[in-house]
Amino acid sequence: MAYKSIFLDLDNTLWDINQNGRECLEEVYHDYEYNRFYPTFEEYYAVYLPNNNHLWSLYSQGGIDKEELTIERFLAPLRPFGVDDPEYAKHLSLDFLERTTRKTRLMEGAKELLDYLKPRYRMHILSNGFSEIQYKKINNSGLARYFDKIILSEEAGINKPHPDMFTYALKNTNSRRDQTIMIGDSWDADIVGAYRSRIAQIWFNPADA
Repeated sequence: MAYKSIFLDLDNTLWDINQNGRECLEEVYHDYEYNRFYPTFEEYYAVYLPNNNHLWSLYSQGGIDKEELTIERFLAPLRPFGVDDPEYAKHLSLDFLERTTRKTRLMEGAKELLDYLKPRYRMHILSNGFSEIQYKKINNSGLARYFDKIILSEEAGINKPHPDMFTYALKNTNSRRDQTIMIGDSWDADIVGAYRSRIAQIWFNPADA
């Protein structure tokens, strides 16, 4: 049966979170004088990145909530230096997230892909990102015009890869399970999640591109 609906992940599938996020984090490093703690940005980033990825994985699985994620990803790298103030970490997180909304770099080939798909399919964003940030990123990056619906985990009350997130998306986009395909970069959240929900999948793996 022909596909009619496409679910697309946002971060690192369409919007270049690695480059955009790194640029914002480097701005934070300099503006907040993190050289007090780490002599170079690269040293700070080497600590921040694996911790951030681990926290996002826990968040996607329901192991931690949004507040713990936003605090710990900024506090954990500073805690060895005696910084253990959750309110300070919240401030850093808000500043960082707001900076990301002003970044518009897309993944290579993303616009060309969307231009090709738009006349042929109904397209919807399916993302675990924070709602207020994702909407701004989508609008500021010129992506909104391509999509019929934006489905975000915060609004659904459940994250990918949980099957309920995909069921929620199908219902809210009036899509049939056997006529829908999921495209995303996260093996666990996008591909395994869609597979377990009996939705076809395409794994976008930029690391091996």
